[in-house]
Amino acid sequence: MKKTIKQTPRFLALDLLLRIRKHRTYSNIALNDVIRQHQLSRADANLLTTLVYGCLQHRLTLEYWLEPFIKNKKKVDPWVWELLLLAIYQMQYLDKVPDHAIFNETIEIAKVKGHAGTRKFVTGVLHAIKRNGLRNFDDLTAAQRLSIEESIPQWIIEQLISKVGLEKTAQIARAVNQTPHDSLRVNPGKVKSAELQAQLKKEGITTSPSEIAADGLVAQKGFLAGTAEFKQGDFIIQDESAMLAVESMDVQPGQSVLDACAAPGGKTTQIATALAGQGAVVALDIHQHKLKLIQRNAERLGVENVVDSQLLDARQAGKLGNARFDQILVDAPCSGIGLMRRKPEVRYEKTLQDSQQLAQIQLQILDAVAPTLKSQGKLTYSTCTILPSENQTVVDQFLKQHPDFEQVKTQTKKNVKDQRSALGLTIYPDDFGSDGFFIATLVKK
Repeated sequence: MKKTIKQTPRFLALDLLLRIRKHRTYSNIALNDVIRQHQLSRADANLLTTLVYGCLQHRLTLEYWLEPFIKNKKKVDPWVWELLLLAIYQMQYLDKVPDHAIFNETIEIAKVKGHAGTRKFVTGVLHAIKRNGLRNFDDLTAAQRLSIEESIPQWIIEQLISKVGLEKTAQIARAVNQTPHDSLRVNPGKVKSAELQAQLKKEGITTSPSEIAADGLVAQKGFLAGTAEFKQGDFIIQDESAMLAVESMDVQPGQSVLDACAAPGGKTTQIATALAGQGAVVALDIHQHKLKLIQRNAERLGVENVVDSQLLDARQAGKLGNARFDQILVDAPCSGIGLMRRKPEVRYEKTLQDSQQLAQIQLQILDAVAPTLKSQGKLTYSTCTILPSENQTVVDQFLKQHPDFEQVKTQTKKNVKDQRSALGLTIYPDDFGSDGFFIATLVKK
């Protein structure tokens, strides 16, 4: 049976892009829902994924190209604007799709979703683009050009340039527009790494050891969450960089550990695994449904006996009692800019003001948990952002206010970036192909 236009990947991509923009839905979750709901073939699912991620990743570039062809953007319906961006993306980035096919389906969507005037307008814009070509970036400053070419808001580019310089910023910007790979953390309480690799290979999933995480494996292809090994708790899906925070803590059996911002439980279960059935990890979150997610992950991995999940804002951690914990992890709420490759929409949803406000929350959490740490205890601070204002700057402010703490060099089992001069560890997206991440290690005197 022939598909209607509303069942095509291009039509579904348009609806998804509109939903992501309007409701700030996570692109990966929205995509999976649509693929399941419409029972798309592998080819259609792949095209839909390419269209959605491509338009999100290159949004600023696409808008820069489209703007000269639109006299008054305010008069253009949001869905028409999005449809034209989708068409330009295909024309510029999908070499195997002929322009006539892009034109025909784009115009058909315009006709179905709009009226004759909409179809005429869209047709005119597409032919003008084909006739005149797209403008270049020659008149832009270095920061502006990098922002537009790699579709990253200029404030992020400027923050990074001030920290690491233009050349490194350009490398980071290019890296976040590459396709992310899947990685997983082996559950050593259930299976050895080599054994898991062999089992996954039988299911058509090839893996290789992580370059940076001791218990990490990188998957080349395959649906990890659909495997029997995932369901029986042999591994958890987690980015390589995210594994390093707990790895750097060197948790020992019998310790009492606080995971102050715990959902969805990846790091909580990593701590619990290291406890090897002795001791406890108290996992805090402010949402009841997220606590259930932590508990489900702990049960699947077989470590629920040492996980104590509690509904509590980490800024009220004083309620837990003073000098209680041997170690504390604050994997703080942040701008998530280190996740741009995996969640491309995050770059457009945050502002410099958001980052500054988050830095205040991060400091409040550190202030609140500090008294609950035992003397000689270790406080590990981590974020999934690469903005200095939420990373070392927050640590420096905390140390100023808490002279009973000192920062020591963050170390991992594979000695990641061990030759660096900084005490904190920053992983940039171009370093190892993993997410951007920051880890600082603080010791209570």
